[in-house]
Order: sequence, then structure tokens, then C-alpha cells
Amino acid sequence: MKYKGLAGSRVLVTGGSRGIGYAIANAFLEQEAEVHITGTKEGGKGPHGSIYHSCDFSKSANFENLCDKVQHLKIDVLINNAGINKTGAFAELSPEDFLGIQQVNLYSAFRLIQAVLPGMISKSWGRIVNITSIFGIVSKEYRAPYSASKFGMDGMTVALAAEVVESGVLVNSVAPGFIDTELTRKVLGEQGMRELATKVPIRRVGSPEEVARLVLWLASNENTFVSAQNIAIDGGFTRV
Repeated sequence: MKYKGLAGSRVLVTGGSRGIGYAIANAFLEQEAEVHITGTKEGGKGPHGSIYHSCDFSKSANFENLCDKVQHLKIDVLINNAGINKTGAFAELSPEDFLGIQQVNLYSAFRLIQAVLPGMISKSWGRIVNITSIFGIVSKEYRAPYSASKFGMDGMTVALAAEVVESGVLVNSVAPGFIDTELTRKVLGEQGMRELATKVPIRRVGSPEEVARLVLWLASNENTFVSAQNIAIDGGFTRV
């Protein structure tokens, strides 16, 4: 299916070398967009046809160089997908743990939005989709830094959307639930994946491609009236 307004557009997907980010980048390529992605590895790659930018978001100088580059790319669609996680008892987390997760998950999105927003406003058109998490809607023990970053991203999304909607820029968040990625399978194994599926009302985990299709729609001209939303794609997990 082709979505209006995406062919020929210039898209940036952070964390686009694997998992959900890879699926999103690939979906935009299928729409004939010019797709830029970021990854942490030097010489890394994403879907065939994407343009790869190496950047470690946890290193400030490296990240600010990327922001400078992005300012000149005239991005039409920004997908803030890069993220890290660390679980642990609240009392045992170090300040470095907490701040490091905010740097990658939240501050990087803030700075990249600042880099692309003037160009979007000047064209009176732009789309920003921030990838949050079900743990930015509900939370759970041992996830304080991660949940803080994802609840914060939702709040930032709403405030920004209110600020720029009259400029033709629509800003939304997508909150994936339990998604079948290579990393999830590596951590949980097959038995763990089966047990995870029992926690979801629809009785299965989602696919990265399902998340990508929702992101595509939000980023396209098919979306004319959805802004400031945090849309859970979780098989009913947060609502049932």
C-alpha cells in the first residue's frame, strides 16, 4: 500500500539498524522515501538503500556532530526510535545509569527535534513520531530510569504538538508493547517468548512490521487530524 506524501520525502530514523527501527526504515524505503538511519557501530548498515550515520548518542560530542549534520539535511519526517534500557532496584541505580538513559532516550530526541523543526516550519509541513513504550503508559518495578524517559517523551510530544500544529507539523508518539525482535528473542529464548505472549490479551506478541505500518500512517498525508497522541500498539495489554 502506498501512503500519500511519502514518496521523495527525506526521513531520519534513529536506531534504524535493527529491530523496530529497521522495520520502520525499510517501510519508508518501500514508500520510495530517502531514508537516513543512525546506529552505534562504525561502518554499520541498515536496510538496503538507506543512508547510514554512525553515532553513539551517549557521547555528547559525537551526538552534537550528528545534530549539526541533520540541520542541513532538510528532514521531512523524524522518527525518534533510539533507546537503551537498564533494569535494577531503585536504591542500587547510579546517577550515571539514570542520566545515561535520559541522554539516549529523551535528550537525544529533544535535540534532534530542535535540529529539524525550523526546516519543517519553513515548509509548513512535517511529521515527528517519537517511539515511546507501554512502560511510558504504565510502569513496573525495576524500570524507573526507562519509564522516566518514556513518560517524559510522551509529555514532550504533547507540549511540542500544541506548539507547532498550526505550522503544519504533526507530532505523535507510538508506544510498542511486547514485540518480536531479535534482541527480545536473544534475551528471553523460545520458552520466554511463549510465556510473554500469555500476558497479552490477543495472546501473541507483535511484529516490528506492525509498528512500522502505524508509524507510516502517522507520518503520511493520510494523517490529517491526529496530533499529540501516544498510541499504544500492544494487543490490548495496557487497556484490558
